[in-house]
Amino acid sequence: MFQRLFLTYLLLVGAVVGLVGAALYQRAEDLFYESVHEVAAVVVVVFIVAGVAAYVLARRFTRPLHALTEGARRIAAGDFDYQIRSQGARELAALADAFNAMSRRLAETFDLLEHDREQLRAILSGMVEGVIAIDEHRRIVFANDRAGELLGFNVKAVVHQALDEMLLQPGLLEIIHKGLSANGPYRQELEWKGPPPRNLGVYVSRFPGHGMPGAVIVLHDTTELRQAERLRQDFVANVSHELKTPLAVIKSSVETLVDGAAEEPESRQLFLQQIVREADRLEELIKDLLTLARIEGGHLRLEPQAIPLDRAISECLERHHPRAENKTLTLVEKPPKDGPADVAVWADADALQQILDNLVDNAIKYTPNGGRITVRWSVAEETVSFEVEDTGVGIPAADLPRVFERFYRVDKARSRAVGGTGLGLAIVKHLVQAMKGQVRVSSSVGKGTTFRVTLPRAHPLAAQAVSGTVANERPPEPSVV
Repeated sequence: MFQRLFLTYLLLVGAVVGLVGAALYQRAEDLFYESVHEVAAVVVVVFIVAGVAAYVLARRFTRPLHALTEGARRIAAGDFDYQIRSQGARELAALADAFNAMSRRLAETFDLLEHDREQLRAILSGMVEGVIAIDEHRRIVFANDRAGELLGFNVKAVVHQALDEMLLQPGLLEIIHKGLSANGPYRQELEWKGPPPRNLGVYVSRFPGHGMPGAVIVLHDTTELRQAERLRQDFVANVSHELKTPLAVIKSSVETLVDGAAEEPESRQLFLQQIVREADRLEELIKDLLTLARIEGGHLRLEPQAIPLDRAISECLERHHPRAENKTLTLVEKPPKDGPADVAVWADADALQQILDNLVDNAIKYTPNGGRITVRWSVAEETVSFEVEDTGVGIPAADLPRVFERFYRVDKARSRAVGGTGLGLAIVKHLVQAMKGQVRVSSSVGKGTTFRVTLPRAHPLAAQAVSGTVANERPPEPSVV
């Protein structure tokens, strides 16, 4: 630019000098030849002066243009804080101001875009669903942490990698390929055997555009939902079965009595006892179902208070002593060796009694004649724990995680023979959790089972204040809160 302007100025000066010389030559040829040396000197001086002037003018004109060029280059490189300072003509200064204003607007726009991008990234990273975005070549351009957790990959390592190489689940890849070839959004559920086993809802939606512009894949973990559905179905089936069995016995007994057995005193008494027994079983089952429903629905009103644990345990064993005596079972209390025996637990009185009754009742049912049932308790700084240990048949290790489920029985034939609704341990678990405690179980087949319950410890002064009233409280009916 500078060279072109400089040569242009010199050419203009040369043209002017040439025209002046030609005019002098035509008017006074003799005079022109006589003063040729003076004319040559003047021409040289004029060219030198014109060259300096051309240099200064070209330099002054091109300096603002160089500044504008450098500013545009810096802005294009992302340096939006750079400001162009022009000292040239007014038009060039206005152009520089326009560039500076454009730079500020670009900076604001890019800051807003970056803020929105980080906000979107934070939202996607915090989602419970896994999100994967792929480009037109099926390369991963984004994956949130939840997607990496569900599919077992490092979200930073998979970016710009081929989707088919990163996903090792053939069923999932097949669903994604179907979604990419579909005309609209595509959804399908995948039952993944694991490990660990999962149920995944896969949603594939292509980005708008022609051809294959890319897509977003959303993974929703429906494992807990499907487990809840299976539990609900099992619960309905179990309730139906548990209600059907005693009703069938009652119906058959009534039909037998109607058919003539009522005329025979011995038969009549037998069938009436059978009806009463099954009716009591139905009543107990319905009471337990209502109790469990109140607990799970949050409608159970607990009134925590300080309760002397040793007295609650003694009263529980006293209530169950006749049944234990019938099976020649030994009931044993073991207070703590190194701590106070009269420790108080912070719990609801009815709930604590039902927990103890259910655990001791289970121990009596599943301990053979001549066995031993031990109830011991211990004290920590903030908690109180008690254990119900028996020398019964025990529980296999595979069944231990499920013993607190509703209607779950390790040995269904034995459980129905000894009675019970199959809801006792489920009620124990929910009552303990409602009082901010924990319940654990350990067992060895053929040696016995131990249930350990941990509840908050009451303040000693509060325990003394109520110790005189607990013994006079009337115990509620079994399995009723």
